[in-house]
Amino acid sequence: MGKLFGTDGIRGFANSFPMTADIALRTGRALAHYFNEKGGGKVIIGKDTRLSGDVFEHALASGLASMGVDVLLAGVIPTPGVAYLCRTMENIVAGVVISASHNPYHDNGIKVFNGKGFKLGIEEESQLEHAILSETNPELSDKNSLTGRITELPDGLDRYADFLKNLLPGISFKGLKAVVDCSNGAASTIAPRLFTALDLDVNLLSNKPDGVNINAGCGSEHLESLIEKVVETRSDLGLALDGDADRLIAVDQNGTVISGDQLIAVIAKHEKDTSQLANHEVVTTVMSNMGLGSCLAEHGIKHRMAQVGDRNVMIEMLRTGAVVGGEDSGHMIFLNHHTTGDGLISALKILNVIRLTGKPLHQLSRIMTVYPQKLINIEVREKPEINSVFEIHSSIERVEERLKGKGRVLVRYSGTQNMCRVMVEAPTAEETEAFCEEISVAVRASIGAS
Repeated sequence: MGKLFGTDGIRGFANSFPMTADIALRTGRALAHYFNEKGGGKVIIGKDTRLSGDVFEHALASGLASMGVDVLLAGVIPTPGVAYLCRTMENIVAGVVISASHNPYHDNGIKVFNGKGFKLGIEEESQLEHAILSETNPELSDKNSLTGRITELPDGLDRYADFLKNLLPGISFKGLKAVVDCSNGAASTIAPRLFTALDLDVNLLSNKPDGVNINAGCGSEHLESLIEKVVETRSDLGLALDGDADRLIAVDQNGTVISGDQLIAVIAKHEKDTSQLANHEVVTTVMSNMGLGSCLAEHGIKHRMAQVGDRNVMIEMLRTGAVVGGEDSGHMIFLNHHTTGDGLISALKILNVIRLTGKPLHQLSRIMTVYPQKLINIEVREKPEINSVFEIHSSIERVEERLKGKGRVLVRYSGTQNMCRVMVEAPTAEETEAFCEEISVAVRASIGAS
């Protein structure tokens, strides 16, 4: 991967390379040049609630407008909201989201969608990266006699909210009670409006963003408060979104965490039972729990695997015609409804299964047996090829030999952070813990940041 784009756009510490105002300005110019060559059109910019969002919003807009492109500012809106606007509004050639997803407030990022609402491919990002980093690219100079206009898009969030409310026409969740954690992020305004309009009895958590509290001890990465509130209020379930609302993790009425894999299993089975699962296929990534594959096979659903990243899941879904896919982290894609992962659609889907079946989430989730799994994230100072580091490679081989095919090891780098992720699945929790820690020790000793 290049110097700028990772598995989900550009991301990093705000005001440090690559997330600087200068790079954002250059990105705007590069995007303008790239899409002008394809016929041109307007570009929508949305953002989450991070303090640094304004800086990058204005820099991107200035870069685009300096190259003659009109810009529409959608303000604070979930990432999938921008994708929706791209594919439904006229003369939109691209959408840009300023967000670092589930990362802390001091990080930020840039994600790009094309005019059809799909994330850009690796080759497209490579072309943009080359243009952004080129110091002498004459195509990106200020040579336009006419600049573009920068205007607000005041009804962007309303358009997206109407889409969500009408996704499953005539539905009411009256009688269901849920706690919704908005992660002090992009869903903080739209989630209360959506669920109230659908008659859900909802208690809200973390829906008062202040620029620095996004993902801070809340949302899909920090479930403690959600679990406590679900049990305290005797709610049917809890729903946790991340900072840009493209992920969802759930909690059942007992406070038990229901992972992305489990939610996919529940929804996929229901859609197969109701003749909505095209080709009887589901796409997830190599990080999915082994129990998901077993569950899907048991219910006559083919399980296809993609590399890590929701973009890779989408590519495989488009290739195979699957309409359900996602990641254990909570990214879920329902291609018969939308072109990208959407935490609010995922929430509507699981609420609807509960409504239609009359079964609580803890009962529904029993269809999948979760194999013991341990994931350790280690901050690293560099990212050499895993197999080229003798200590790490040897440690992985030793663990795999002891597993004897009754588990698996996956060691990979994060595409958005300086992290190495060590994941182990084994027959028992004790073995899983021990094997994962053994490999992690080797990683820390070899390439750990401190």
